[in-house]
Amino acid sequence: MKILILLTVLLLDYYTTLIAQQPDIRIDLHPNSKQHFFSAANPLIQYTGRIDFRHKALPRTWSPGVYMTMRFTGNLITAVINDQELWNSNHNYLQIIIDDTMKRIQTKAKTNFITLFNLSDGPHTLTICKNTESNIGFIEFAGVYCNELLTPVPKPKRKMEFIGNSITCGASSDASEIPCGKGVWQDQHNAYMAYGSVTARALNAQWHLSSVSGIGLIHSCCNMNIIMPPVFNKIDLRGDSVLWNFKQYQPDVLTVCLGQNDGIQDSAIFCTAYINFIHQLRSYYPKTKIVLLSSPMADEKLKAVLKKQIIAIVNSVNKNSRSKLGYYFFSRSFNGGCDYHPSMEEHQLIAKELTGYLKKLMHW
Repeated sequence: MKILILLTVLLLDYYTTLIAQQPDIRIDLHPNSKQHFFSAANPLIQYTGRIDFRHKALPRTWSPGVYMTMRFTGNLITAVINDQELWNSNHNYLQIIIDDTMKRIQTKAKTNFITLFNLSDGPHTLTICKNTESNIGFIEFAGVYCNELLTPVPKPKRKMEFIGNSITCGASSDASEIPCGKGVWQDQHNAYMAYGSVTARALNAQWHLSSVSGIGLIHSCCNMNIIMPPVFNKIDLRGDSVLWNFKQYQPDVLTVCLGQNDGIQDSAIFCTAYINFIHQLRSYYPKTKIVLLSSPMADEKLKAVLKKQIIAIVNSVNKNSRSKLGYYFFSRSFNGGCDYHPSMEEHQLIAKELTGYLKKLMHW
């Protein structure tokens, strides 16, 4: 409890510092910049995540945690982001990171001109991360208006991927602006501060969050008509559409955090399906270290069942494979956020545990 309180205080202080240092941000619905326009197809812009590049000037993504990074000069920059406006109502949240400060914002319309101003002359680094998940709709990145784009800093060599459900998405975690039970469901989404993204940054690695709220291994919640194995090879996992080319990203380590939405199932059926999914993953990632995780929000009964099942799965696979599976069980349940999900502060605790384990496992 003392650790959680301390982390909460530190996180609040961190956000207070960021807010105090932040440049001004505004969102316009029409272009008002006289600066040079750099298309999203410009090779100086870096992209990380499952992105549909069939239209190179309008790369499209659905997944939480997908991010783009660019370096530029000048005291302002305007990013052009299109929102699907799914159901004519949904608007995505974005994390805007400029140098060492960040701001969480929400799109307002189908086309959004997001301007950061009152900056120093630079150079600066801008990262834009999709905070909301697939079922809130896609975003398209059209490009930026600025003085000049610069050669970006090379991406980290390490690569990580995190398979999971709403926990991995960072859903229901961020009540810093809109309290639990208020607004709409996506108002508390924050993929940038979810445990996977935080763990990757702590280990100086790129990250992919291959996650969908409500999804399971053999049973999904909320009347969903998909489960993870059949949709894992898609860019839009929730919509089960647009094939993903796994050659584009081969993670050094991949974690699987499924089972919360499955609940307690017949062990033979669940374990067989999990083993089959691992074989599927191994066909995509022949050299990746795969680690199975317990659910961070499981109650004691489900936690005990998942622990037995994961141990059985790992033992079975490791008997017949040179590429050994790893596993990690979180120290406790984390239910301090909305709808009994981990809070943003608890995602820090989850990430701290996972970072320590993976650092030793990968000799990082």
